[in-house]
Amino acid sequence: MARLKTVCVYCGSGFGGDPAFTAAAETLGRALAEAGLGLVYGGGNVGLMGTVARAVLENGGHVTGIIPDFLKSRERMLDEIQETIVVEDMHTRKRLMFERSDAFVALPGGIGTLEELVEQLTWAQLGQHRKPILLLSVADFWTPLLTLLDHMRAHGFIREGLDLSYLVATEAADVVAALRDAAGATPPAPVAEALVAERF
Repeated sequence: MARLKTVCVYCGSGFGGDPAFTAAAETLGRALAEAGLGLVYGGGNVGLMGTVARAVLENGGHVTGIIPDFLKSRERMLDEIQETIVVEDMHTRKRLMFERSDAFVALPGGIGTLEELVEQLTWAQLGQHRKPILLLSVADFWTPLLTLLDHMRAHGFIREGLDLSYLVATEAADVVAALRDAAGATPPAPVAEALVAERF
């Protein structure tokens, strides 16, 4: 595993109904910048997307935004970021986000966030990458998905030998350490209390 340098964050273009989501996005952005990790994200200036990007910038970090042309007006690009890449379509956006990132974090979000997260889980399951994937389950946001994954296991659709590899944390402050441990970038450290599970 290459040294952890950049983290892709998937999250909503809205704020959601719980202020804890915005607080987590701010904490995560600050933690990435303070750790010297670059942010790769969807390029928008709205919702949790804009929140995490601005937090990285405000704390001296580097941000790469990748956005399809048709979303430029809807998600309103964040002009202050150091690098903006405008692409033709969603497929190109997701491919570049993957190529530019050493790990993936899913904050709360909608169907687009879910789709991006599940795609990375699928690629990892099929052996296409070994980059860490972490679900930041603020206020138990991802618990229904984790329950569904357990349901799939129970019915034999996620089989032994083809199980999913992912981390779950409940506190944004624990994300960087968890990713570094998973990437082998630092010596193994005790698992933080907020690290709920590492499922293989």
